[in-house]
Amino acid sequence: MILQSLYDLYDRLVRDPEYGISQPGYSLQRISFRLVIKNDGTLHGIEDLRDGNTGKPRLMIVPGGDKPTGKVTEHSVHRKVQFLRNDLPFLVGAMAGNDKEAGLSPATREFEAFKKYHLEVESEISDPDYGAFCNFLRTWRPEEALVHEDWREFAAGQGVIQLLGKTEYLHERPRIRAWWEGKQEAKTKDGVYGQCLITCQFKPIARLHEPKIKGVRGSQTSGAPIVAFDKDKYAFASYGRDGEQGFNAPISQDAAFRYTTALNALLVGSKSDKHRFSLADTTVVFWTKEPSVTEDIFARFALHGSMGTGQEEVQDQSLRQKIEFFFKALREGREAYSEIDAAPDRTPFFILGLTGQAKGRLGLRFFHRNTVSDLLDNLRRHFADMEISREYGEDTRHPDPEFPAFWQLLDETCPRRNGRADRDKIPPILAGPLLRAVITGSQYPVGLFTAVMRRVHTERMVNYIRASIIKGYLTRNQGKEVSMGLDVNRKDAAYRLGRLFAALEKTQGDALGTRNATIRDRFYSAASATPGAVFPRLLRTYQHHLAKMEKGKVGREILVREILEPLTDFPSHLNLSDQGLFALGYYHQMRDLWTSKQDREKDEEGEES
Repeated sequence: MILQSLYDLYDRLVRDPEYGISQPGYSLQRISFRLVIKNDGTLHGIEDLRDGNTGKPRLMIVPGGDKPTGKVTEHSVHRKVQFLRNDLPFLVGAMAGNDKEAGLSPATREFEAFKKYHLEVESEISDPDYGAFCNFLRTWRPEEALVHEDWREFAAGQGVIQLLGKTEYLHERPRIRAWWEGKQEAKTKDGVYGQCLITCQFKPIARLHEPKIKGVRGSQTSGAPIVAFDKDKYAFASYGRDGEQGFNAPISQDAAFRYTTALNALLVGSKSDKHRFSLADTTVVFWTKEPSVTEDIFARFALHGSMGTGQEEVQDQSLRQKIEFFFKALREGREAYSEIDAAPDRTPFFILGLTGQAKGRLGLRFFHRNTVSDLLDNLRRHFADMEISREYGEDTRHPDPEFPAFWQLLDETCPRRNGRADRDKIPPILAGPLLRAVITGSQYPVGLFTAVMRRVHTERMVNYIRASIIKGYLTRNQGKEVSMGLDVNRKDAAYRLGRLFAALEKTQGDALGTRNATIRDRFYSAASATPGAVFPRLLRTYQHHLAKMEKGKVGREILVREILEPLTDFPSHLNLSDQGLFALGYYHQMRDLWTSKQDREKDEEGEES
């Protein structure tokens, strides 16, 4: 299903010039410079092709893939020889700026291998521009490169060839393209034939699935396969494919190229910013069958949620409008879906989670296929399940997002370092199950709830995001009805005790002011787990604090009585689920107490004016 979906995606992307999808025999590569040759075969110079603002290489479709056209094997030098592109040592035979010994060895051998390959096919290609380049290869002396200090900055990049005065690159010449594509077609006729698992056609089978997949967090920078077998003869021995690697999962050469090229376009292509994002150790990539607003917005939404920094920084008015449509759909439901997609019930949405693995492979975390309308339905249900009164209301100084981003949820499962979440400590098994729960409407991972409760006990803090996660888990996984705000009619002992703890803490603060250690710092964990052993002592201390309050004493006493009224005793133990209710009762009551104080201050200011 995964490979089939990516195979089908190739047809859509190849029609869109913005993606720069390559045809078989070509690949998208990062090019840093061009070698400019005069018509007589002498060198004109090297020109920078990197972006002037970012310094990044230019993405360009060039002949060949990651696999070399030929290799230098003399003296144990193993470097790639590519057709009409390569790095500096291959093109000029030296690392510019180095001393003679270091600069020419082994670079000279690499240049000679590059030269030999290209001269051998000169007569086959029979193109005057290609002949000019071959004249350069025959007459160029690598020692000449050593005097060019300015070439040193291109040492880590690849270059292409262009003749002076021409607008096209040498590899783009029609005659050269025709020769190259003919060579690639001839290669596909050789090899082992079999029935392709993707197309069901009887075609030459790919031993290795190339180009390799790049841009996955934790994988090799040179790329890694999504389909591979260990280099042990026993791994290949099934179905009579002994020792034949990819033949164990027969995919035709054409189909392998199409699915790997499409996936690379989403991960590292020119439009990758809208098709991928990282969630903990997982690289998430997604697409719709046809272009849609959901496809344009989903990565931004996953990274920013409804936080202001995600929308206010968008300068593109069209993109801002798409964001507004997306939020409107989440708020209003199906009647607003048509503003996102003309046929949301029939537009497939795909999402794939990948991670780097040992031995140069990619690991599959999840894959889901849905429709745009189902995705939006499940997103709306997710935010409804987790919806809770925001800690600071509409206070823009402390923005609590209406729609928290996925990483904000995961950040609450790990400890903090210097005030920021230590994301290396996020449990790696949470990202995939959390995203699956959100986009499919299934239950939240139990580990999310337990990890958040662990942080609550360790840090003795229930903030807006943690309260949202606790409410979502209790609502969806345990079927409990939990209100967004304070529920004074709720009789659960755990919820009431959370409210009581908030009232006692607020009383201490009102009576004694700022303290180095409050009752929350000292007793929250014990009070939420073993209330019977803690609350009798806290109530005795409360009487002393109440006596020291200068104002609001009567109202506080009435509140505490109201909370205690339905309680006949203090439970000796609360299970983890009840501890979640305790946390919500504490959050709701504390928020209500602070909100009431703010409202009173506003009323007093109004009376004074």
